[in-house]
Amino acid sequence: MALKYSILDQSPVSEGSTPQEALKQTRELAIKAEQWGYTRFWVSEHHDAATLAGSSPEVLIAHLGAATSTIRLGSGGVMLPHYSAYKVAENFKLLEALYPDRIDVGVGRAPGGMPRASYALNEGGKRDTSRFPAQIDDLRMYLTDSIPKDHPYYGMKATPVTETAPPIWILGSSQSSAELAAEKGLPYMFAQFINGEGGQSFARTYRDRFVSAEGSSPYQGVAIFVVCQETEEQAEFIASSMDLALAMGAQGMPSKGTPPPERAIDYPYSKFERLLVEENRKRMVVGTPKQVVDRLEELAGSYAAEEVMLVSIAYDFQVKLKTFQLIAEEMQKRQTV
Repeated sequence: MALKYSILDQSPVSEGSTPQEALKQTRELAIKAEQWGYTRFWVSEHHDAATLAGSSPEVLIAHLGAATSTIRLGSGGVMLPHYSAYKVAENFKLLEALYPDRIDVGVGRAPGGMPRASYALNEGGKRDTSRFPAQIDDLRMYLTDSIPKDHPYYGMKATPVTETAPPIWILGSSQSSAELAAEKGLPYMFAQFINGEGGQSFARTYRDRFVSAEGSSPYQGVAIFVVCQETEEQAEFIASSMDLALAMGAQGMPSKGTPPPERAIDYPYSKFERLLVEENRKRMVVGTPKQVVDRLEELAGSYAAEEVMLVSIAYDFQVKLKTFQLIAEEMQKRQTV
């Protein structure tokens, strides 16, 4: 089976731009992704984040569905411990009714923001991640209309009632998320763009411990940052923006958005910051189309993954589009050989 390529967009805001512009760019990228043959397009959930505009993936998915016609759309992901599983099910059943067989329910247990946002989302209480496994069961129960007779909510529906149920994906960057996806018999997307260490080991755990749910089989994806340009020099120049943005974020430094590469190249990195950049490169693939796709194929092989999901951040949106276009062209060239 040919390796599938998909996109996760975080709606990043560049210096001097606005969240409104970032959301328009996410829409344009989704339209282009469909034209270029990507399998799915997911959007993220971040709270109290001035440099990332996507706070409500369900709302953004509805917008993107109206602008596209075939590409799968989903959340990368909904941070389920903040919410009622029933309400999340209703949101995605509504999306499924609007765009049948095109919706993915990607869920995770991360906070998606700093502690103050978590407290606000939970009305001043603590986020209870211990409920996450049970919430997965509840979410599946509501999405598939399979509330058992001995359940106190038996007979209740997550509406609208749909002929199809959107699949649930477990998103994660740790051993525990891999174990949970295996236990629940669900597809698993490992976020190497968040954690550059241990992913291959977690993927083996996922496959070794997978318990089929109603005939399901293991399905592994890996998500990673990418920058692809026509030359190595161009790619490294563009990637410098992400190098600086990630280094600043890791240190809690204030940011006005993705910095321009001209400033990033001239930034006076300390020794510690240079080590941060080196470590963060484990979360990225940077290079020419051939170099990038070679590396992505190698990466997928190391995970035994069926799919790679690409994440890219660039100061110039047209340059970001170029990354995805060049990868798509190289991908399609190889699939037709």
